[in-house]
Amino acid sequence: MRRRVAIVGYAQSHHQHNMQKTREDMVFEVCKGALRHAGISREDLDTVITASTDFLDGRTISSVFVGMAAGAFLKDESKVEEDGTFALYYALMRVLAGTHDIALVEAHTQGSTMNAHQVSCFTLDPQFDRQIGVLNDIAAAALQARMYMNSHGVTDEHLAMVAVKNLSNAAANPWAHRKMAKVSVEEVLGSKVLCDPVRELMMSPVSDGACAVIIASEEKAREITSKPVWIEGVGSCQEAYIRDRDLGRLESLKTAARTAYKMAGIKEPAADLDVVELSEKFAHEELMAYESLGLCREGEGKRLIEKGTTGKEGKIPVNPSGGALGADPVCATGLVRVIEAAKQIRGEAEGCQVPKVRRALAHGQFGMCAQKNMVFVLGGNGS
Repeated sequence: MRRRVAIVGYAQSHHQHNMQKTREDMVFEVCKGALRHAGISREDLDTVITASTDFLDGRTISSVFVGMAAGAFLKDESKVEEDGTFALYYALMRVLAGTHDIALVEAHTQGSTMNAHQVSCFTLDPQFDRQIGVLNDIAAAALQARMYMNSHGVTDEHLAMVAVKNLSNAAANPWAHRKMAKVSVEEVLGSKVLCDPVRELMMSPVSDGACAVIIASEEKAREITSKPVWIEGVGSCQEAYIRDRDLGRLESLKTAARTAYKMAGIKEPAADLDVVELSEKFAHEELMAYESLGLCREGEGKRLIEKGTTGKEGKIPVNPSGGALGADPVCATGLVRVIEAAKQIRGEAEGCQVPKVRRALAHGQFGMCAQKNMVFVLGGNGS
């Protein structure tokens, strides 16, 4: 990228099951918090991008109701559907184009308002899959999990180990929703079966939550903070419909990562990255992501979890924050991963800090079986 862009401020809510606040309150608080964290005012913003979906908000043109709360009054304002990382991508393009210098990106979902799993049915083929009424995001994920497990000898225990790692990490994260410090493999395997092999503790909890990130051009970033977190690489890819692709691989994530790595000069991901923050909606997706991100060879994701390589104390810490299994405010989940990665680089990851983080990867996704993927490579001043 010819013009360098950095993250200069961020804030997130305390994600939970049923937040006793309106969406507008959630959005206002995180945007105000991000501005305070950056040390700037609303008047300094050039553009505001919000991320949500009308389906999950339960109302049409949902951005109309949160624009004021996000600080977009008399500002250039736009909305991006679905995950907040896509909104960050859009904001990044605006700053890189030179039309704006400082952008605020906000994402939210009030999961207690609408059933996200029920809403997922509306992404299905309306003429066939939706009419049959068998599939939703959980059933499709179960099919994906079984295909992957059968291909590579992955067991239910491997999936449970991912859940144990992330839920235990989430227990130390003050912002997480589901915290289970002493959860065991046996407890995960004993949780409710939703659609074999997916169990309740192997799936992310739909949360109420919001977050905001402020990015700035290099000139502005250096004026705002002494600890800018540079966006060194970015990649995006959308996969085909679930019946038209190999569900046993996350090819779109692989493509997005390859693009981000090339931009950031990453040649050996397992060696060049200090922390990885994944949006794993289901435990099996994390193992698949290890492979798509080049952290190991295809089919070897289970080895990383067996050896503790991706644990908080491991060689490649993945989701020290707890990831999406710790909190899933749907449209905000990927942007929360960006915040958690940036916090690691700045040494602000209270309770979850990994020592000496200089470069981190953040991942966002949306759609059934991780259909759409975004990858950001972030670095500090020394990277």
